[in-house]
Amino acid sequence: MADWEERYRDGEARLPDDPDERQRQLTRLGNCAWAAGLSKLLAGERGEALEWLDRACERYRESYELAPAESWGRPIAILKARLIAGRDAGADATWTLDQHPEESASPIAAYAAALALLVLGRYEDARPVISPLRDRDDFPADVADALAAIAAHDRIAYIEAVERVLESFETRDAYLEDLAVADTVIVLQTLAARRDLEAELPPSALLPRSVGL
Repeated sequence: MADWEERYRDGEARLPDDPDERQRQLTRLGNCAWAAGLSKLLAGERGEALEWLDRACERYRESYELAPAESWGRPIAILKARLIAGRDAGADATWTLDQHPEESASPIAAYAAALALLVLGRYEDARPVISPLRDRDDFPADVADALAAIAAHDRIAYIEAVERVLESFETRDAYLEDLAVADTVIVLQTLAARRDLEAELPPSALLPRSVGL
C-alpha cells in the first residue's frame, strides 16, 4: 500500500511560495489526505479516516483560492470527502453554489452544482442541472442517471444506475492515487440514503462493508 501519510507530511514540509506552484502542491496534499482517509475507511479505522478526510477538505479549499478559473474538481472533491466522512456538507454546498458553477459550460461545473443542490435537499432545483449531463459524451452517463434518480426519488432507476457505477469502478484499471475505491458509489449511496433510496449492493473490495451491504 502506498504510504500516503508519509507523502503528505513530506509535501507539507515543502510548500512553495509561488501561488501557482503552491496551489498545485496543495492539491497533491489533498489527494494524499483523501487516499489516506479512504484507505483507513476501507480498513475499518473510522476515527483516523475522518481526520484525514477533513484534512483533505482543508487542503482542497486552500488550493481553490489560488487555482485558475474552472477548477471545479476541488469543490467536488470537498463535497465528496464530506459526504464520505458522514459530515454535514451544507456549508460546503452553499460555498460551492456561491462560486456560480451555473455560469460555466463545463460538465464538471454542473456536477459540482448538482452535488451541492442534492446535499442541500433542493431536489427540484437539481433536476434541470442534472438532466443535460445525461446526454453528454464527456460525462459518465451512469453517474448522471443515478443523480437524476435521487433528484426524482426513483428507487428502481437509482438501484439500476448505481449498480452500473459500481461495475464501472470494478472494471477500470486506473484510480486516483492508485487507491482502488469506488468513492462515487459511496457518495451516491450517502445521498440516496437521505431519501430512503439506497441500494443493497453486493460486497465489494472497493467499498466499506456498511456501503456494500
